[in-house]
Amino acid sequence: MTVPSVPAAEVPADAAMLDVREADEWAAGHAPGARHLPMSQLTERIGELPDDDPLYVVCRSGGRSARVVQYLAAQGHPAVNVDGGMQAWAAGGRPVEADGGGTPEIV
Repeated sequence: MTVPSVPAAEVPADAAMLDVREADEWAAGHAPGARHLPMSQLTERIGELPDDDPLYVVCRSGGRSARVVQYLAAQGHPAVNVDGGMQAWAAGGRPVEADGGGTPEIV
């Protein structure tokens, strides 16, 4: 199955984003406005997914989010993988914020 993907630089500014990294990764640095739902909790919390079409899914480098996009597609949710993940997002100069107002970093 081919995973729908888009480079981080091409994600629309107003896109609905789902960050599937773990809590420590999220706290260190995430895209403003993204929703956080760790991959490890996805199946039990799938009802919390927004209805946005498409939903852009991001992780650190794109591997976990690609697996999540495959799963969501099988469940009938329109989702797109953010190729290169938060590493590519930050490297491309896209906004990143940290919990607590600290200096954001991608871990």
